[in-house]
Amino acid sequence: MLVTGGSRGIGAAICRRLAAQGDRIAIHCRSNMAAAQQLRSELDGADHVIVTADLADTAAISPMVDGVVADLGGIDVLVHNAGIFIQHPVVTTGYDEWIETWRQVVDVNLIASAALAHRVVDHLVHRPAGPDGGKIVVVGSRGAYRGEPNAAAYGASKAGLHSMAQSLAVALAPHGITVAAVAPGFIRSDLSEGVLTGVAGDAVRAQSPFGRVGEPDEVAAAVAWLASPDAVWSTGAVIDVNGASYLR
Repeated sequence: MLVTGGSRGIGAAICRRLAAQGDRIAIHCRSNMAAAQQLRSELDGADHVIVTADLADTAAISPMVDGVVADLGGIDVLVHNAGIFIQHPVVTTGYDEWIETWRQVVDVNLIASAALAHRVVDHLVHRPAGPDGGKIVVVGSRGAYRGEPNAAAYGASKAGLHSMAQSLAVALAPHGITVAAVAPGFIRSDLSEGVLTGVAGDAVRAQSPFGRVGEPDEVAAAVAWLASPDAVWSTGAVIDVNGASYLR
């Protein structure tokens, strides 16, 4: 299994959950090798690997996938979790910065996912065992539906990611490959702690009737189910994991 953005946060929780089920994991990180190495040392099982690539560079994606195939003997499941969030309010952001932010966010959140999907599907279709049983799960966002007024590129990229997953679900079902997405709401992480402990923390927690934010393992549980054989008939689904903070 290849998990992008796997060294911390939701990605690390996904790696832990899948490793606990007996899967061998390729932990992708862009540059934080220390975090990836620490996570690998904590995972159940053995022979997990670490791979690095800047996903904004599509030329780096094929070699990374080839390396994972060589190290693990193949890829059955791709989880595209890596993503970036950049605030760029339209009223106060200059034109050049506005355009550059769109390019940066879409490159990582959407184009990289499309490139990864293509490379993994190509591997599945041409492997000796055939593609049947292959799975792709992408981590989208509640923001794709609710909107992200200060981070429009993020919301749009996640909406595109959901749509891509559904399009690929239809295209790949005849090959026995399933594709689905999760759409988390606000999730606790090391990056979000500043918000949760600040003046905005109460308002963020109040978005859900539970009065709290989500935990990474709650997203990982949904991803693990979508990556399991039990979820075949849910291909094309976008599962909300937001504690009823946004209903559609």
